[in-house]
Amino acid sequence: MNTDLAKAKAQLEEVGYLAIETPKTLDFVKEINRLKKEKNAVILAHYYQEPEIQDIADYVGDSLGLSQVAATVEADIIVFAGVHFMAETAKILNPIKKVLLPDLKAGCSLAESCSAEDLASFKLDYPKHVVVTYVNASAGVKAHSDLVCTSSNAEKIIASIPKDQPIIFAPDKNLGAYINKQTGRDMVLWDGACVVHEAFSLDKLVALHLEHPDAKMIAHPESEGHILKIADYIGSTSGMIDYVKTNKSKKFIVATEAGILFKMQQEAPDKILIPAPVNEDNTCACSECGYMKMNTMQKLYLCLKHELPEVTVDEDIRKQALIPIERMLEISAK
Repeated sequence: MNTDLAKAKAQLEEVGYLAIETPKTLDFVKEINRLKKEKNAVILAHYYQEPEIQDIADYVGDSLGLSQVAATVEADIIVFAGVHFMAETAKILNPIKKVLLPDLKAGCSLAESCSAEDLASFKLDYPKHVVVTYVNASAGVKAHSDLVCTSSNAEKIIASIPKDQPIIFAPDKNLGAYINKQTGRDMVLWDGACVVHEAFSLDKLVALHLEHPDAKMIAHPESEGHILKIADYIGSTSGMIDYVKTNKSKKFIVATEAGILFKMQQEAPDKILIPAPVNEDNTCACSECGYMKMNTMQKLYLCLKHELPEVTVDEDIRKQALIPIERMLEISAK
């Protein structure tokens, strides 16, 4: 374990201990807003966060939007209500800011499927390939990349690369396969996937559609190919929200992490939203990311109060990782 990670884990343990002393009657909304003002902090939250966290955040968005905002934040502190790679990206883009993550253990199954060491070794087998990395990856993996992309801009990023240039796409094989199909490329795909988006049951989904034949089926491109084949629309979280808002249909089956339903319902209050069913039974019969749900209002409050745990990135890695991220943002702005 590197020194920074060990330090951060120690910080997390300290905050976890202090959580025991949090008064049960504490008004988290009031206290968080007070601390934000007192410490000149902003809260950035992903669509997959709990509704209470989305409500109190200064900005809620997808990975691309969050990256763009993180790069321009003027506040002293960025509290990232998301997962670890997102907070790392904010630190890479805005290194002079203190970046906090409510729960340092909020990781990502997709990011964990590809280590920097393994990618560096993999690249040796494909010396003529450029590496495009999905944003759901560690800072170390981004440092070994030529370009970074999100689900919002993946097609645009790949289209910016000459067609005769071979590409390695990591770490999401499902998104990579979808982009291959959309662009006609033959990218070499890293064998990684998001457990949340691979949880959807095709049989249950077909049965659900038979119950609601008037519903439009929308899916995130991290989903498996057999799910995407039956989707009426495939897009990023922000793209899915826009589709629901503008489409004339009144009912939608939504195949992505269920946290998106909160913002989607706010943006389209007249629409009926049905979460896509998963293979295993769980409390909501929908797909939820356990990592995203590790952040709570209590942890958000303690995070701001004690300014812990802090996310740091080795400066050499940060500088290397910044290059492909800035390339992405430049291409996305065109």
